[in-house]
Amino acid sequence: MSEEILINVTAREVRAAVVENGALQEIFIERNSRRGLTGNIYKGRVMRVLPGMQAAFIDIGLPRTGFLHASDIQPPAGNAQVAGNEPNIRQLLREGDTVLVQVAKDQLGSKGARLTTFITLPSRYLVLLPNETSLGVSGRIEDEGERQRLKTVMTEVLADSAASCGCIVRTAAEGLDSESLRADLLFLRRLWELVAARAREAGVPALVHEDLPLAMRVLRDRAGPQTEHVRIDEQQACAQLVEFAGNFMPELAPRIEFYTGARPVFDLFGVEDDIRKALDRKVELKSGGYLIIDQTEALTTVDVNTGAYVGHRNLEETIFRTNLEAAVTMARQLRLRNLGGIIIIDFIDMLEAAHRQQVMDALVAALAGDHGRALIASESPLGLVAMTRKRTRESLEHLMCKPCPTCAGRGQVKTAETVCYEIFREILRQHGQFNFKEYVVLAQPDVIELLLDEEASSIAELEERTGKSIRLQTEGLYAPDQFDVVLV
Repeated sequence: MSEEILINVTAREVRAAVVENGALQEIFIERNSRRGLTGNIYKGRVMRVLPGMQAAFIDIGLPRTGFLHASDIQPPAGNAQVAGNEPNIRQLLREGDTVLVQVAKDQLGSKGARLTTFITLPSRYLVLLPNETSLGVSGRIEDEGERQRLKTVMTEVLADSAASCGCIVRTAAEGLDSESLRADLLFLRRLWELVAARAREAGVPALVHEDLPLAMRVLRDRAGPQTEHVRIDEQQACAQLVEFAGNFMPELAPRIEFYTGARPVFDLFGVEDDIRKALDRKVELKSGGYLIIDQTEALTTVDVNTGAYVGHRNLEETIFRTNLEAAVTMARQLRLRNLGGIIIIDFIDMLEAAHRQQVMDALVAALAGDHGRALIASESPLGLVAMTRKRTRESLEHLMCKPCPTCAGRGQVKTAETVCYEIFREILRQHGQFNFKEYVVLAQPDVIELLLDEEASSIAELEERTGKSIRLQTEGLYAPDQFDVVLV
């Protein structure tokens, strides 16, 4: 697998694209007005404790208070939590307490940031757990012999460490020697000492540690041996990225290049077009079928349709081929759109159990490379597939779009015919209540055209019934379902 990382830098926005085998897989966007909070560490104050929700709201200096659940609170030293016995929130926190928290999930919609007191500090090869003593290895390292080797090496490295701490070995550490791991741990311990010192001296609320800027974060978390090129289109940012790579991942530094091409860097591999398409509800399949992706506050639904694809053999084979292609396309769209939470997939019904299993296997395989942890449930009796995907930041749609001012996010507006009948009812409602000469109806052009054409007889009947003339006036700036009936 060949991979490239493209980074577009402007004064107000930084975008990074991960391209695998010529196809865009992930897009990251960071704007000065809406910088991501995940990974930031704050010194906050407990504002409210809600025993009924087993949670507390924490003031961390943002417009909305953060949400801290009891399960995300690290128990005091010597009071290890027993599995299944979640302590009462009032035993852990009281209003007015000062607490050091880390953002686990960005602010999503109207919800504040999700917080945790299980602090973690990531670097290239390790994730430091400063307040724990556990040792783990990334599940993406599948070779059992390598996993055991890394555990043995890290056990020795941690034993030599003066301070008590835990860590998680990241995927990038596969095949690494003990000295590199030891140096990474030393860097993280020094960073934690600095964070702890800032936390002791800071007021409340305060930001005590901010995660890396987007370009460096993508390099740290996404780049690996498979990354052939990192192209960035701003010279100063490129120099900073090369310096960062030289200090923490020297093997990647030679692959970072300042992009000077005539075309914008995001025009390579059609990245801009893919971003534009990722905001559409409909996703075309190469076979002629298509997906319909609807994102709601509660969940995301994906509907698979054969569309123009008629196949070559029989209906069952056509459906199977469409579902197979849809499974692969769907996995890419989940990453590209950064869809998380509950996802319901409505594949086209298949009669053969072997076909259903092959489609599920294709979906699992396509999700294997996803950095967002996904869990697929078994198929329901209704033929729906339910899955979850970890959500830590806003989806592409929520980041780049806002609800339509006309339909307020419903996705539908009233027809011109419906608005006409509402106008008739409003005229009758006002008849006899006031003293006036005529009605003036102001509405959108399509509505006025319908009133003058198909509903002209209805207007005449209303004039005869009310004894008042009705004058129609076009308002081009009105929304499709907006109107006014003015008495003059």
